Amino acid sequence: MKNVLIVDADPMFRDFIKDKFSEEKVEVTVVPEKRDAIIKMNSVLPDLAIIDINEFDNIDDILELFSNIKADPNASRVPLIAMGPAASRETLAAFVKYGIHKYFNKPIKFDVFFESISHILKTPFPMDTTPCVLDIHRNDNIIFIEIAQGLNREKLSLLKYKLSEIIEIHELENPKIVLMMTNLELTFVDGLNLELLFDNILKNPKILPRNIKVLSFSAFTKDLIDGHPQYDGIEIATEISQVLNSLVDSTSTSRVSDLVTDKLLMQNDNSEEGTIEMRFSSDNKGSNSEAQKEEPAITVQSAPVGMTDTRARIAVIDDDVIIQKILVAAFTRAGFACDAYTTGTAFLSAVTKINYSAIILDIMLPDISGFDTLKRLQGFQNKPPIIIYSQSVKKEMVVQALSLGAKHYLVKPQKPETIILKVKEILNAGI
Repeated sequence: MKNVLIVDADPMFRDFIKDKFSEEKVEVTVVPEKRDAIIKMNSVLPDLAIIDINEFDNIDDILELFSNIKADPNASRVPLIAMGPAASRETLAAFVKYGIHKYFNKPIKFDVFFESISHILKTPFPMDTTPCVLDIHRNDNIIFIEIAQGLNREKLSLLKYKLSEIIEIHELENPKIVLMMTNLELTFVDGLNLELLFDNILKNPKILPRNIKVLSFSAFTKDLIDGHPQYDGIEIATEISQVLNSLVDSTSTSRVSDLVTDKLLMQNDNSEEGTIEMRFSSDNKGSNSEAQKEEPAITVQSAPVGMTDTRARIAVIDDDVIIQKILVAAFTRAGFACDAYTTGTAFLSAVTKINYSAIILDIMLPDISGFDTLKRLQGFQNKPPIIIYSQSVKKEMVVQALSLGAKHYLVKPQKPETIILKVKEILNAGI
């Protein structure tokens, strides 16, 4: 039986890895402290060691550990994978010198991660390849989960750990879940996957069925919820405004549109911190992203936006030429590529040929509205995140934009730096 040593890993990551390895009959040995790594490597002689570099680790101590491993005649034979925060080129070069096979930035994209492990262990790790976009983010004690395209069992399994990670990091005592699946057409064929989805959400004891609200047009989803006693209390609706009043404390305001603006839009949070990434590198197939190139000995998966050779590309759709010029110039200075469109029709024609990382969209356009553009984008595979940038302050328009899949709503005018910062937050979060 193959054996993998996991050194000083986050509990959520460790538990997920142990579950995945156990499915393929790979034994896992956990070492809580890095100082015990060499002793354990000599006693177990694992087929692979995975070492977690924590954010607060001293890099000199890490390099000393790797140096000692390389100098040890037994430990030096063990292939090493490391993971941690973004590292400088100098640090990565040092890792190569000490024999690190791969370095993965957190949060890890697990399809590439297990592909690397498969090569090292010469053991296949089957992965569900069903197209699926599963995005997750938090506002106060509300966790939004958006699923599009399909139900991928790998991502549904990851969801259990990601939810626990978010709840633990932010010390949520009464978390509430909004599960958005309005783009999914589901039938009895999807029954087992739907059960896996709801079961994994409910695995965390702090998540109660009555605090789960599902946005879906699927009659089958409603029938499945109604037919399972353990799902009693889960509410299904077709519009986000139907569920927000029951989730958000409305003592300060009674209008759901106010709740959306005051409680949700103004307190966005990056919930992709931690070790677990809900998007896979395979989600970007066909793009020109760095992840699609041949990997070197050490692969950096998700370098900060604007810092890679292959620039993230932004689309700005606005009929105000001045705003176009300002945003294009600002994004270009920040290291992005940026294209501008004056009509929704022109953009929709181009987006079929260009892989955009994010979209800045005005509501009031001369041909089709921003809402119609949002609706047409819903059918696109791997739809990029969309930020609405509009002069309208009508709260019902904010609600409609969110329900159609927009990630954020900014009211004009804003400083270009504010818009760029929001794009970076969304892209680096994997939202």
